[in-house]
Amino acid sequence: MTAAASIARPSAVKRVRSGSDLALNGAPPAYSECLHVGRPNIGDESRFLDLTRQMLARRMLTNNGPYVQELERKLADWLGVKHVVAMCNGTVALEIAIRASGLQGEVILPSYTFVATAQALHWQGITPVFADIDPATHNLDPCAVERMITPRTTGIIGVHVWGRPAPVEALQDIADRRGLALMFDAAHALGCAHRGKMIGGFGRAEVFSFHATKFFNCFEGGCVTTDDDALATAMRYMRNFGFEALDKAVYAGVNGKMPEVCAAMGLTNFDFLPTIVATNRHHHSSYLAAFEGIDGVSIMPYDNTETGNYQYVIAEVSDDCPATRDELVDALHAENILARKYFWPGCHNMKPFRELYPHAGMLLPNTEKVARRVIVLPTGTALPGDAVETIAGIVSAVVESARQRGGRRG
Repeated sequence: MTAAASIARPSAVKRVRSGSDLALNGAPPAYSECLHVGRPNIGDESRFLDLTRQMLARRMLTNNGPYVQELERKLADWLGVKHVVAMCNGTVALEIAIRASGLQGEVILPSYTFVATAQALHWQGITPVFADIDPATHNLDPCAVERMITPRTTGIIGVHVWGRPAPVEALQDIADRRGLALMFDAAHALGCAHRGKMIGGFGRAEVFSFHATKFFNCFEGGCVTTDDDALATAMRYMRNFGFEALDKAVYAGVNGKMPEVCAAMGLTNFDFLPTIVATNRHHHSSYLAAFEGIDGVSIMPYDNTETGNYQYVIAEVSDDCPATRDELVDALHAENILARKYFWPGCHNMKPFRELYPHAGMLLPNTEKVARRVIVLPTGTALPGDAVETIAGIVSAVVESARQRGGRRG
């Protein structure tokens, strides 16, 4: 069965017209099977199985095999970069890129990101310094970055949150003026562009995740893109225990290699990308229309003049919405719709950073505000055809019920 066949997966769905229809109030849940934010997209299963059979026949399962090399070439051509270095996952890719770039001391990044961005620094004895974000874009605020620079700062890691490009020109200007290395966590941004240039070619390097929940997955995997020949060479050695040649290690490396079976999944899904993106874009447009007019809840738009992947559907709950963000999430969960509170509560409020920097929140007012407002909603090829309208109906009913009982204002 192909992924296309799973798009119309049947569900026993109900119509939510008022608070009495909500599972929180005793009604049956909308779905018997949970809807996830990032249920894996799966391309042509027969092609994947054929690639796997060929892999088994030649008995080359890892160590920079032909599928890994083919995937690297296809991604490099698509993204318009000189080098793609495939890795076993996005976190290891980030750690290797950080080590190969010579970062040390302090590195500035947003707290509003997946905690792995900060952990990749912490694991290497580097101090993550959290800068605040622009509440309109959810990306790093360059002015906040400039304020956090100290004599110990060696680099900046920008994050393309939701696939919406970070302020690359402003961050590059700061890096150039202050003699800092600049790289990007592009885990959300494969297939996205900024001013006509594909994400992947900004900064000294960009790091992608191919985790199962990403719109493009390799079961598990990631890569680093760069136009820097020396950096690419160093990372290729580092992902293979630092070996330059047989019995000759020239770096302190790790086992960061992508297995062939993961690359086979990547090659399968690479051919399916147009369908995945078209499905995501359709769902996002449907959410925009379905949520129009819901009091205090809005869907973040994408710039449709740029190439995008539409991987995330982000709802923001305003401070004057009658219902709180957490009330809405609880109501959706009761319906077996597993909406998420990304990136709640922010890296600075998670271990170990909460204890290391107990007062960081004082410098991150926008981060804390956005983290309290965001709901990430399900999308992707596995989403049932009726789900968007059902989700909007649930949110509308919760908001209206809260309004009738005189819920939160201000």
